[in-house]
Amino acid sequence: MGRVDLRKIFSVEFPIIAPVVVKPLPGSPGYAGDLERVIAAAVKDAKLLDEGGVDGLSFENLGDAPFFKNVAPPETIASLGRVIGEVRRASSLPIGVNVLRNCASASLALSYVHGGRWIRVNVLTEAYVTDQGIIEGTAADLMRYRRMLGAEGVAVFADVHVKHAAPLVQRPIRESALDMVERGMADALIVTGPRTGSPPSGEDLKALKGLKEVLIGSGLDHENARSLLPLADGAIVASCLRKGGNVMNPVDPQRVRSFLSIVRSLRR
Repeated sequence: MGRVDLRKIFSVEFPIIAPVVVKPLPGSPGYAGDLERVIAAAVKDAKLLDEGGVDGLSFENLGDAPFFKNVAPPETIASLGRVIGEVRRASSLPIGVNVLRNCASASLALSYVHGGRWIRVNVLTEAYVTDQGIIEGTAADLMRYRRMLGAEGVAVFADVHVKHAAPLVQRPIRESALDMVERGMADALIVTGPRTGSPPSGEDLKALKGLKEVLIGSGLDHENARSLLPLADGAIVASCLRKGGNVMNPVDPQRVRSFLSIVRSLRR
């Protein structure tokens, strides 16, 4: 696909993508037995995020921990598809998908059939030690699958030195990113801190400037947005938009409005 122009997807500078954090789905240990309630909660959160001014929505099965490494079961993919379809009826924002932990082909299929514009891939290249074990990059299979589907319009946003993981061999982040772009065909790069809710360093963001569009993938909040967001091209923001700053809590409309007010002040 080449270099992604985020403005063509979102029509604004510094777009803010907000994950619809889906509650446990059928088959996962935390599933409460009522898919309709899962869907209703996702639709409610999506509407609040849309009304609060975010620029895009992403879908993650974050409630399904512990996650499979590379292949999510059919019931997960099917039920997540139900959630995405219902949210699409309630919001016209651009969407993307990330089936955890690294189920890139499922993410691509779901995004493609639901009119999505991107997917997030946690491990596109290299190999990482994670809480799921060792996960190897999926670029070769994913890019061929994208070509086979004719889904080149779905961009691949790829994590560099992804959170909740450590590379088998530590390399400078720019070297990892160069291989991800040149050999893994990533369309945009995501930079995170070590865990959900922890921000990336300014040094890491600066190191990747100019390679591809760069998104902050964790930890951006009301306190650090003014210093970190200008170092990137956009952000994926979850925790600080939810009650108590907890990623698994419902969306807090006041937090959304106040955060987006800060972002708008940074746009030229």
